[in-house]
Amino acid sequence: MGEEPPPLSFAQQRLWFLAQLDTRASAAYLMAGSLRLQGRLDEAALARALDRIVARHEVLRTSLIQRPDGSVVQLIVAADVGLPLRVLDLSALPDPQAQAQRLAEEEACTPFDLAQAPLIRAVLLKLAAQDHILLLTMHHIASDGWSMGVLVNEFSALYAAFSTGLPDPLPALPIQYADFAAWQHRWIPGALLQRQLEFWRAHLHGAPALLELPTDRPRPPVQDYAGASLDFALEPALSAQLKALAQRHGCTLFMTLLAAWATLLARLAGQSEVVIGSPTANRHRAELEPLIGFFVNTQALRIDLSARPSVAQLLAQVRATALAAQDHQDLPFEQLIEALNPPRSLAHHPLLQVLLSWQNAPSGEFALPGLQLLPAPIGAAAASAKFDLELSLHEQGERIAGSLEYACALFEHASIERHAAQFVTLLQTMVEDDSACVLRLPLLPESEQALLLAFNATEAAFDTELCIHQLFEQQARLRPEAIALVFEQECLSYAELNARANQLAHHLRNLGVGPDTRVAICLPRSTEMVVALLATLKAGAAYVPLDPAYPAQRLA
Repeated sequence: MGEEPPPLSFAQQRLWFLAQLDTRASAAYLMAGSLRLQGRLDEAALARALDRIVARHEVLRTSLIQRPDGSVVQLIVAADVGLPLRVLDLSALPDPQAQAQRLAEEEACTPFDLAQAPLIRAVLLKLAAQDHILLLTMHHIASDGWSMGVLVNEFSALYAAFSTGLPDPLPALPIQYADFAAWQHRWIPGALLQRQLEFWRAHLHGAPALLELPTDRPRPPVQDYAGASLDFALEPALSAQLKALAQRHGCTLFMTLLAAWATLLARLAGQSEVVIGSPTANRHRAELEPLIGFFVNTQALRIDLSARPSVAQLLAQVRATALAAQDHQDLPFEQLIEALNPPRSLAHHPLLQVLLSWQNAPSGEFALPGLQLLPAPIGAAAASAKFDLELSLHEQGERIAGSLEYACALFEHASIERHAAQFVTLLQTMVEDDSACVLRLPLLPESEQALLLAFNATEAAFDTELCIHQLFEQQARLRPEAIALVFEQECLSYAELNARANQLAHHLRNLGVGPDTRVAICLPRSTEMVVALLATLKAGAAYVPLDPAYPAQRLA
């Protein structure tokens, strides 16, 4: 009998299941990139470099096969399978750039057949003799953000060697991704995992299952993964202030940004607790660092604002939470979900719906001899969103830059722009006073605060000795024909509404209603409800509003 094929890692199992459930989910987990190559390109060296990368990394030449018993395993094909490089010459077209844009969008949205290796595609677009665009697409099931840096560095080294007639300069890899997946399955039943699982059980016990952010549209019953993003950057001065704030409180910059993000989400949702996902590289062993593969793990960080903490107090809490999570980072997120068994829905992710990603993985450095490398200004027209919101941040020179990815089914772009501005304002106020309660820090920039105050300048002089029904009667005398009430198709003037209220008030008085009397009003929103309120006040009584939707026993 042959050797048993290796299992999928737990993260791979989740993505494989999503891909079977919904093709849109599979497309959402594509990782597409493009690079413009200007100069004399050695196409043979480029193709050979890509072939060598696929040969080095088994995960890229793996087919994921479901067996008759329902289990899914990795079938690793031969190292010489290569990577078919599609070369498309667009140079004779009237607008090569437009065609390149169309092809890039098409490539970035084309799903993989996970049962068919390789799980990487490459397309070379020729715009002119010395102007090319390289499109690379991988499925997340075989890659992650760190892997992109590995790919960039290896491709640069291999192209440089092959284009000058030198052999492969890269050292052999100590292990492969399948070894990591097999180790995961051996480790899961162990005592260490159980200790980590107990930590996460305690950390998330009683946590809210859904972050109920205000949305522009109702949440659809099935997540469609359609998304878009908003790019923004903090000013260098604010970025420096945030670093200083973090240093004063013994925090990392990530912890400080997490505290602000948690505060904004809690205030928007009106919740005292939030659970935020935090992706981690999950490569704390040296032999994993040079591998391409899906290693990234997600930590569910629970932040509690019920005690109305100050900035300093919240930073201390977030620091303790993040450090404890780091000490228990080996538990796969998928195993945590299985153990906790939170409510499942096709409409949203279980346990957490919002992420904060701090991009500090090595990005790699493209350096190809004889070529000028430029970012290709082309990409997918239809972006994707795997969560309701994902805030991705990184250091860019002296600035902190990032993007806010959002689900188009839930949010308008204008709302996301507003939330990004609120996040920046919150950061600014946090660095100004770390003793202030985070729930009282302003979210609106000063210009919008002034506009709001001006808009709400509705003060008007009126007789404070008069009751509300007397003020209404005064208005009825001054403007009897003016419209006082509109409900559905009915429209009443002040005189008409006053007459109806007077009629009912007289009836109430005849029934003995007067001062120190309470009148229960159990009516839906309607003209009759307004008449009843005014009539009760005119009779000198107090009204007690009752909701008709209450149970009969409660109304009795």
